[in-house]
Amino acid sequence: MTNESGQPQRHRVVVIGSGFGGLFAVQKLKRADVDVTLIAKTTHHLFQPLLYQVATGILSEGEIAPATRLVVRKQKNTAVILGDVQRIDLAAKTVVSSAMNMETVTPYDSLIVAAGAGQSYFGNDHFAKYAPGMKTIDDALELRGRILGAFEQAELSQDDDARERLMTFVVVGAGPTGVELAGQIAELAHRTLVGSFRNFDTRDARVILLDGADNVLPVYGGKLSASATKKLEKMGVEIQLGAMVTNVNRDGLAVKDKDGTEREIRSQCKVWSAGVQASPLGKQLADQSEAEIDRAGRVLVNPDLSIPGHSNVFVIGDMMSLDKLPGLAQVAMQGGQYVSKNIMAENKGRSIDERKPFKYWDKGSMATISRFSAVAKVGKLELTGFIAWVIWLAIHLMYLVGYRSRLATLLSWSTTFFGRGRGQMTITVQQVLGRQAMDRLTGNVGVGHGDSPTQQLPPEQQAAASTEKDVAS
Repeated sequence: MTNESGQPQRHRVVVIGSGFGGLFAVQKLKRADVDVTLIAKTTHHLFQPLLYQVATGILSEGEIAPATRLVVRKQKNTAVILGDVQRIDLAAKTVVSSAMNMETVTPYDSLIVAAGAGQSYFGNDHFAKYAPGMKTIDDALELRGRILGAFEQAELSQDDDARERLMTFVVVGAGPTGVELAGQIAELAHRTLVGSFRNFDTRDARVILLDGADNVLPVYGGKLSASATKKLEKMGVEIQLGAMVTNVNRDGLAVKDKDGTEREIRSQCKVWSAGVQASPLGKQLADQSEAEIDRAGRVLVNPDLSIPGHSNVFVIGDMMSLDKLPGLAQVAMQGGQYVSKNIMAENKGRSIDERKPFKYWDKGSMATISRFSAVAKVGKLELTGFIAWVIWLAIHLMYLVGYRSRLATLLSWSTTFFGRGRGQMTITVQQVLGRQAMDRLTGNVGVGHGDSPTQQLPPEQQAAASTEKDVAS
């Protein structure tokens, strides 16, 4: 391949997504004789497993989301493009992305798609207006405003029934994210905020963890699930299993139990952590190739993580489906490194036929319940309590990007876990209502989080009315 000047053109690798899979793929290509372009719709690399700590005031967003450009600035063969990918054209070998009303067309020789997954409401996207998910920094900051705002409103409320609704927090989904978030909300109420309010006791707050499954942390099962359940209940978390959410509104949730009983939980602050849906780019790839997608939108890939009929296009991380591999950061990391290793070898002349199937090395999985308590599963070894918590701390510090982030996180953890304070308790109206404002700005009113009565007012009155409304509506 040559360019217009007749000079040989280096192999062009385009990576979509700056999450674990995309970033590890890019970093593996650091010394390769290729030109790398990383396309991402955010300016940061997000360490998603710690997002719930941003939502509950333990960490700042900067500690878990370093700027992608700074992470790869010493990687001279890599360029970063800010943009939301609109189209992938397999025939033309191009990726079309857009940002700030500007469209960019990027050609590729090899393509790595690591666009991740978003929250799934199982066909009930309107639930998102009242029960935000936990997938982005915006989500976490909005939730922080809703959680802490509920306590502030409870202090102002003169009505016992209203205060009970304000002080009932519901987390839907008893997987790792749901368990970790429920545990931290309970610690806020029973430890951090105790004595901070005069008109009510924060320890009266209810934290409810809902799931349609029969166990907390169902993927762990057995001893670990039982241990997590026992610890959460000791912290005051109400665990309600076999419960399906059938509706969500401003004042609460409608729930249907296994026996068919329908009931309502009155709650202002709801969080959704049940289910994921892969990026819609997966369907684009399937429509242009022989690939198929599963119910969650993940692409069924070949053993070498390429898609059928296109050996130069790879799908990794939460977007891929292969051998029932879990949607864990480790799968994405190892997939990114594996694909980049193959690209480098073939760029040096190795045949595609020599590719070995991707093999995932299971380094274990873990979830923290509260300070000093976690569960961990490494192979057949199952750990609970303080030892598992220490391992959890070490692993998460190890994979945080950047020395400064590790140091700042360690200091924040020390303040929170060995004291009562949390360094990130600031909330703003902008955090809570920003999503609705963006919906109005982009013309998506009524979609997702939807509109509200204040949207019919002039802008200056909207702001005043929003401030006076429920901070965590």
